[in-house]
Amino acid sequence: MSRFFVGPENVGLKTIVIDNKDDLHHMTKVLRLKEGEEVDVSDSVEWEYRAKIVSIGSDEAQLEILDKQAFAGEPSVEVTLFQGIPKQGKMETIIQKCVELGVHEVVPVFMDRTVVKDTGNFGKKIDRWNKVSAETVKQCRRGIIPRVTGPVRLKEILAGKAPADVPSLFDDFDLVLFPYENEKDATIKDALLTAANPMYQEITGNALERIAVIIGPEGGFSDEEANAIVAAGGQSVSLGRTILRTETAGMAALAMILYELEL
Repeated sequence: MSRFFVGPENVGLKTIVIDNKDDLHHMTKVLRLKEGEEVDVSDSVEWEYRAKIVSIGSDEAQLEILDKQAFAGEPSVEVTLFQGIPKQGKMETIIQKCVELGVHEVVPVFMDRTVVKDTGNFGKKIDRWNKVSAETVKQCRRGIIPRVTGPVRLKEILAGKAPADVPSLFDDFDLVLFPYENEKDATIKDALLTAANPMYQEITGNALERIAVIIGPEGGFSDEEANAIVAAGGQSVSLGRTILRTETAGMAALAMILYELEL
């Protein structure tokens, strides 16, 4: 069944209004939906609805709410991926697959070994990446559209000088995981088991509701970056015996986290 996303302000007690032009075009020209047909709608915050189309026009569609349920397809833990920006088209694949797996948000990060340069038109890439996220959730039936923020430099994050739309790495998260190819002792499983222990949570006051994962670009992290992340409170962990590509590491870390904490 087709799924659409609206803001909470578009949801009434018994009706939902869809007024996004792209959605209306998709409904009428692509899906050729008509009055009386049913669709799924998410309010992008907490609730999802089964609704029947009452009327549909060029400016808006009016829907009658048939059923209301809390999100069923969202993980209970929110994982934000701080992804070192890779070259070529790898970022789209990272976003698509991580959205399928359940990532909450993606932050593109410029690091010492990032090959891609910001030549002033990076906003177009961010728009494209957010569109990839939106297209992916409609297919995998999630309740929210994970946001891709504007780009930020790792040094700005570590210095607490990131833009306002970027979450604070060491203030907004209960756990910051730093998968690092030179880590030989601590595994991501070790870190998760410790952080999920009720006694540890009582001592630290962290309920393990929000987790950050920092992934380097091609070439990995510089020594200076690795030392700075650990000094700031990031937990260096291993993802296994092999060294993963940048487009694989985030997906692997996300799958491991959700397996350990959700299944």
